[in-house]
Amino acid sequence: MDSKKQRNIPRHIAIIMDGNNRWAKKRFLPGIAGHKAGADAVRSVIRGCVDQGVDVLTLFAFSSENWQRPQKEVNALMELFLLSLRREVKKLHKYNIRLRIIGDKAGFSAEIQRAIDDAESLTASNDGLQLNIAANYGGRWDIVNTAKILAQKVADGALKPEDISENLFDQTISLGDLPAPDLCIRTAGEQRISNYLLWQFAYSEFYYSPLLWPDFREKALAEAIDDFGCRQRRFGKTSEQVEGKADA
Repeated sequence: MDSKKQRNIPRHIAIIMDGNNRWAKKRFLPGIAGHKAGADAVRSVIRGCVDQGVDVLTLFAFSSENWQRPQKEVNALMELFLLSLRREVKKLHKYNIRLRIIGDKAGFSAEIQRAIDDAESLTASNDGLQLNIAANYGGRWDIVNTAKILAQKVADGALKPEDISENLFDQTISLGDLPAPDLCIRTAGEQRISNYLLWQFAYSEFYYSPLLWPDFREKALAEAIDDFGCRQRRFGKTSEQVEGKADA
């Protein structure tokens, strides 16, 4: 990778991990086999982000709408989530990775909530890659929850309505203390946001991969980052302004 692309590596990558069930069906396997294979892809992508110098990785693991899936699949996903929290977090800690779970954690069992707290506490002091897992998460929930937080502050007299600004909302919403996602990757060929980070994606670049998530590994990640490096991000400005050819 040349120096120009190195300078354009995204600080924050968000991924919609799609295609686990289709991967399993193609192999005449139960759906949970696809999710387990997807966990291998997660490990590979985490390694790739560390190697590429990405600061933040946010993965969409379980949406607030996924509870509508067959109960057998939901139960298997919860078991896999709990197992990952207990086992994988030790590896994350070993490699100086900090873990955060975003979403409505109250929707999980008490056992899973304790495991989340333990995992976040264990890695809280790490200063390497910031890994965020969106679980029982929805972008609309995130926006409404942020509005509730600010409304409560107004009700408590700690905030005036006229003091609520876009900047304050941005600071209060999930991941508000981190750089906004520069790049969103979605696998399996689908081209939709699926209620993911709706506020945070205001100026994100999007990259759609035809690969099913279990097949998306470090090489595919590098290709997505290379594609991002070739894009010009204008944030409302003209190309000439961005390139320094016109007065700002």
